[in-house]
This record gives sequence, structure tokens and C-alpha cells, in this order.
Amino acid sequence: MIGTDRSPQAMSIGELTREGAMLLLRAGIEQAGLETGWLLEHALRRTPLDLRTNESLQVEGEGLRRALDLLQRRANREPLQYLLGTQEFCGVEFEVEPSVLIPRPETELLVDAAVRYAGMQSAAGRRPVIVDMGTGSGCIAVSLARRMPLAVLYATDRSAEALRVARRNAERHGVAGQVTFLEGDLLQPLRACGVSGRVDLVISNPPYIAEREWEALQPEVRLFEPRIALAGGEDGLAIYRRLVQEAAELLHTAGWLIMEVGQGQAESVRALIEATGRYGTMDVRPDQAGIDRVVCAQKQ
Repeated sequence: MIGTDRSPQAMSIGELTREGAMLLLRAGIEQAGLETGWLLEHALRRTPLDLRTNESLQVEGEGLRRALDLLQRRANREPLQYLLGTQEFCGVEFEVEPSVLIPRPETELLVDAAVRYAGMQSAAGRRPVIVDMGTGSGCIAVSLARRMPLAVLYATDRSAEALRVARRNAERHGVAGQVTFLEGDLLQPLRACGVSGRVDLVISNPPYIAEREWEALQPEVRLFEPRIALAGGEDGLAIYRRLVQEAAELLHTAGWLIMEVGQGQAESVRALIEATGRYGTMDVRPDQAGIDRVVCAQKQ
């Protein structure tokens, strides 16, 4: 049986499917059957049709070891995306690994907002200059490059490992020449690039989990995703306090700061922006669940 100390020498695809689903169900995985199928497709390098029509086929050797390893790791609540190595974002696949945050659907709202505001700059005859702070997997910067081929993009991150993943994703989607990746804290590495006062958009999905919320997170997030990309200090707003100040140095007058926020944080972030006295118009956008998720502020 899967999950015991003794590993079987061979199992049929049907046995792997049934026992894998039971293992994941016992581990609290809601979509145990679906995830078992995806993991077996990946481990055995077979299509869904192959799995359904070859249930009696015996699996052994390296294929069996891969399948059992992936199923056990998922039962230990390692994120499915890390096991499969990819996550869809804005309609395309991005490479992910434990050095980067797994892209979420709500973050696509950042991309949509950036395209809208960058479009205003393009209409005025400008070639948009965009900064993605804390790029992680590069999903935001790469998605913007794909949708706006004339934009000039800079993407920063403190993690050299994350930047390696981001560069691979840029190469994978054919925009490596359009995005400049820079290692450093927040917007600091941009100061040497000569863009201060010339940036149209600063966009970011910063860490926003408050310390008091950490232990309540799902095991997949708390135990496996990079804490540096999630933890936002005691109240979750530590990075926002710095970002609203630093972004104002880079943005030209009428440029936009666009940030994702956690549930219940929008008003606090608005207050931080207003306190700087450096921004005028503000816009708050909800996600599909009606949660205020994106805060946009225009430098005045």
C-alpha cells in the first residue's frame, strides 16, 4: 500500500490511481482524484487517455519510484505546482520552484491594471517604462512584456534564485530581450539605471502576510513557499511603507503605483499613500470574490 514503509515492486496504473487518491484524501487534499491523475501523468509521462485505457498495465522501476515519490510528497502537503514544476498565469505556463511564490489568479488583476494605465502613456506617444518590484517567477513582468511589446521593463528581486527562474521564464516566452532583471532590495537597484523620475508604472505584489496570521496559513504555503515573498512584518504593511516612498522617486508626474494587497488591507494602504502627500488620484479594484485586491495611485 502507498504510504507504508515497504514500497511495492510493481503496481498497475489502476492500483496507483486508486491508492494514490486514497492517500491524498487521507492527507486532506480536496481534489484528491484529480491531483492523483495529474501527478501520475507527470511521473509516468502519459496522457489522461493513456491512464484511463491502460489501467491493468504494470508500472515498475524508475517510473514507479517517481510516481510513489510524488504522491507521498503531495500527501505531505508539498504544493502541486512545485511537484509539476509549472503554474498557469495569464493563459500561459510559468516555471515554478520553491525559490519563488506560486502565481495566483488574483495577481492577474495587477497585469490588467498595468495594461490599462500603460495604454494611456502609449496613447500619449510614450514608450512605457515599467518596474516590477519583487518579480519572483517573473510572471508579472513577462506577462506585461507579452501584452505590450513596445514597453521597457525592469524586474527586481532580492533572491538570486528567484531571478534565475524569472530569466528562464522570460526566455521561455520570448521576451528575454525586453526585460532587465536586477538583484537588490525593493527599488534600490534601479537607482543606478538612470530611470529616476522617468518610470510610468511601478507594479508589485509585495509580501503582506502579518505575523499573527502566519500559523493559520495552509501547510502548502506556510511550510513550502518562500517566507521572504510572503511575510510582511508584524502588521503585514512593512514593505508598503517603504514602497510608497521609494516608488515616488522613480515615477514621473502622473505615473502610477499599482500594488496587490491582502484581504482587509486596502484602506490601510490607502492611508499610507495619502500620508506621503505625493500621490493624487487613487483607484481600488476588487477581485472576483469582491475583496479589494489592487490599489492604484497616481503620482502628483
